[in-house]
Amino acid sequence: MATCLFSGGESADSPDVSVSTVHRMSYRDLALKSLDHLPPFSPVLNHLMASMANEDVSFAELGAVIERDTVLTGNVLRLVNSALYGRRGTVSSVRAAVSILGINKLRNYILGLSVSRMWSKVRTPASWSMARFNDHSVAAAVLADILVQKLAVEYPEGAFAAGLLHDLGRMVIANALPNEYERISRMQIEQSRPLELCEHEVLDCTHSELSAAVLTRWNLPAPIQKAVLYHHRADLDPVGGSLQALPLSKAVEAANHLVNGAGHAITESDHKFAKPAAEVLTGLGLADQATLLLADLEVELKAVTSTL
Repeated sequence: MATCLFSGGESADSPDVSVSTVHRMSYRDLALKSLDHLPPFSPVLNHLMASMANEDVSFAELGAVIERDTVLTGNVLRLVNSALYGRRGTVSSVRAAVSILGINKLRNYILGLSVSRMWSKVRTPASWSMARFNDHSVAAAVLADILVQKLAVEYPEGAFAAGLLHDLGRMVIANALPNEYERISRMQIEQSRPLELCEHEVLDCTHSELSAAVLTRWNLPAPIQKAVLYHHRADLDPVGGSLQALPLSKAVEAANHLVNGAGHAITESDHKFAKPAAEVLTGLGLADQATLLLADLEVELKAVTSTL
């Protein structure tokens, strides 16, 4: 799945690849091997990952899984009773929370909470900010989910997961290849070049490719893997379903630019390279909704992050 997006054909922007195949492969192998050192998935996250490919999961089944984790139960109840849902009475039952939020939204929230917990235990270089990474990932997930509710997009139920996990490869690089990560960061700043071009020059692979490779290992649905793989190059994403539907990668790419521009970037360079909101939304036919979309993002993000 994670084939190289930069291979085949020459252009003025193509990176100069001069490292041997054996050396190039070793970077990718080392990066992916670092997954063995990630904290193990919790039982809830294991169940959740498996359920993403199962459209028949029931309210009762999901509620029963949540109830096994007392911290998760408290966070779910706090979310459903937050101002975001504006309920007059207090919801004190997980089963009631599931019926109010709906399976897809609740599954998205639990995925965000569980993955954030896991990432908080990962050791990374001092120059890497896990707080900014988490903020960016959750913001992109929330906004991608908002966008697919306004657009005809393939596999919209995967928008949150794709947004949440699209930059996982960046953390993998920082964790497994800290010296190369620092070199890429300096190159991006000093040469003012897009991140993926710098990554490809140093590693002969990109964080998008590594993210997709990780999701393949985790057996997430193929449409989510594809959206992550193409989230910087959605124009190259082959349409797999209806010709009238946008690829999911288009929503993730747009969300990535918009949250970077709105102050939820992992690095200052990400903010610098973000496309203007007007340009991004014009391309989606949503040019007149920039203010509303960004306001919705901040409201929902505040409710979600207050319980993470």
